Parts: sequence; C-alpha cells; structure tokens
Amino acid sequence: MIDYFKFVVFENYANFNGRARRSEFWYFVLASFLLSIVISIIEGALGMGNYYATSNSFYFSGGILSNLLNLALMIPSLAVGARRLHDTNKSGWLQLLWIIPIIGWIVLLVFFVQEGDEGTNQYGQDPKNLGYSTEDHLLD
Repeated sequence: MIDYFKFVVFENYANFNGRARRSEFWYFVLASFLLSIVISIIEGALGMGNYYATSNSFYFSGGILSNLLNLALMIPSLAVGARRLHDTNKSGWLQLLWIIPIIGWIVLLVFFVQEGDEGTNQYGQDPKNLGYSTEDHLLD
C-alpha cells in the first residue's frame, strides 16, 4: 500500500496521462486516508486543531498540518483519479462531478470501482497487459 502511495506521489505527481488500475487508485486512496487520520491524531495531541463541542456533538477541524497534507495531495489525487477514469475510457474531466453533492459522488464512485477496459483504448495500453506494470515496478 505504501509503495502505491509513493508511486503516485513521487513518480506520477502530476501525470494526468495514461491509465491507472483499480489497485493503484484504491491503495493510494487508502494510504491517503490513513495518513490524514495519523496527522489529525498528532494535531489533536499537540492541540493544533480546532475543536467545537456542543451538548450533543463534537467536531474537529484540522490544523495546519492537515491543510498542508491536503494541499500536497491535491494534484496527485486529481492525477490518479484522471488516470483511473481513463482506464474505463472516460475523460478525467468527469472528476468535476465531485462538485455535485451525493449524485455526483455516487456516479464517480461507480466509475472508480468499474473494471478497466481490456486492451488499448484512446488513453493508452491496458495496464494489466503491459510488460511493465505498476505491480512489477513496485516489486523492484
């Protein structure tokens, strides 16, 4: 999982071209989520976050570390999302559906979990059939 995260962030930081397999996309999402939880816990322990408490609810808003992490991961998140959509022969611009609450999110979730097209599509070769795949690269 960490290898996928490093591959997306350091080797494909702003690469919006080509295709990304489901494993590359979802392991990156999982690693990003876990990293943000760790950063939030650290901020909470150091008193860096903003806390809002009422009689029946509690809200924590991240501090500067969370904001810096989100800023640093914005471009690679959009890039791997575009490549994931390319794998299903869809335009990366469909990520603008994030703007539409609930319906847009559900549509994108469905697109992201779909299996990629077999063979070459307009965005490149099938990453499953390449002699050089993300998984092979990560094992080196």
